[in-house]
Amino acid sequence: MTQARQAREQRWRRFIVQPLLRFHDGGADAQSRLPRELLLALIGLVGMPLYYLLWKYYFPQAYESLSLRFIGALMFVPALWARRFTRRWFVAYLALGLTYELPFFFTFMFLMNQASTMWTQSLLVALIVLFHFDTRTAACSYVCGTLAACCVYATIGDPAFLLSRPVLQQLPIHWFTIAVLSVVKVGRKVLAQEKLAGLGAGLATVAHELRTPLASVDANVRGITRLLQQPPAGDQFDRASLLEALLRIQFEVRHMNHMIDLFLLSATAVNRNLRPTETVSMVEAVQAVLKRYPFVGTAQQQSVVVDVRGNFVFAGQSELCVVILLNLLRNALKALQRAGKGRIRIVVDGARATPRLLFIDTGCGVAARHMPLIFRRFYSYPAHNGTGIGLALCKEIVEAWQARIRCVSREGAYAIFVLEFPQALSPHIH
Repeated sequence: MTQARQAREQRWRRFIVQPLLRFHDGGADAQSRLPRELLLALIGLVGMPLYYLLWKYYFPQAYESLSLRFIGALMFVPALWARRFTRRWFVAYLALGLTYELPFFFTFMFLMNQASTMWTQSLLVALIVLFHFDTRTAACSYVCGTLAACCVYATIGDPAFLLSRPVLQQLPIHWFTIAVLSVVKVGRKVLAQEKLAGLGAGLATVAHELRTPLASVDANVRGITRLLQQPPAGDQFDRASLLEALLRIQFEVRHMNHMIDLFLLSATAVNRNLRPTETVSMVEAVQAVLKRYPFVGTAQQQSVVVDVRGNFVFAGQSELCVVILLNLLRNALKALQRAGKGRIRIVVDGARATPRLLFIDTGCGVAARHMPLIFRRFYSYPAHNGTGIGLALCKEIVEAWQARIRCVSREGAYAIFVLEFPQALSPHIH
């Protein structure tokens, strides 16, 4: 096979075959779309003869063709057994069926009925249906079917009518409709890609967070296995080493369960009603988070200090407050880990006119160029550090409570997240 022929086949597959096997929601194999095709085939098979009766006897049109509708109905029949088609035959059938059933038939009937109101609207609906398929496929069918209809009409009708005002004034409307549908489909594809990217980043974060404890479990299991394979010294095993390994496995399992709870909390909060429904005590929320967070060892837990300068209560949701604090604590601990130094101080300052919570870490800080972006959805810093929805979600929740969140930071030194709340609902609780 020559290179020129290979190039032609590649272009054929890229611009004709592959688009014909895709629908507007993108890229799935044709077999997974057959139920929808079957439904469309049934609608067309019933609709063709039904509308012939309507337009012929009940709401008579200037021109109605039983033969054209009969051909159209016959063309829907093979779709009832589309699962049995080979890929090549499916491509050919779909191209021919789309071209005849939508642009050719409706354009020809529009012309033969002298651009009547009913057929003007019907042609527009047909184009909307057509461009719910892949855009390149629909465009090819639109051009071929429309030209074929015009050629047939010019042969048996008045060619001058093709350039008349009632016909030409429909073109801007059709093209605008096609452009809008194409843009909407592009937007849907972009949104779907963003969702997939967010899902992928979320799974990557979960995998990263669980890989370390799983590796620890694996190491301890291998240690226990070696211990059991060794001949005992006298009648006793090294019970202390065995107990230590089992306790470590139990700790890592608890850590993984806590991390899964954290991710599930953040995920469910995205679709939750964020409006305040209860009175929340900030000190109680902080204490709940510290008890709930799966610290990796005593040293990490002791790196977090709470400074209560005055408790305060606010209108919010306790579970969502936990989500905010868990995300802030997790980010701060990661900053300490990246910097290899630092401590975390959580300051509950309800003694001010504007009650606030300070989350202070002396880890790696945030570079000035990243500061305007850290609350943007799907933006993560560093790029591999999570899904990029944690801080965006925190900001969305806080603003729903008429509060605000901001960050003050110096790269390599510290980061301070400041959460400021409306006037306290009741006197401060000391």
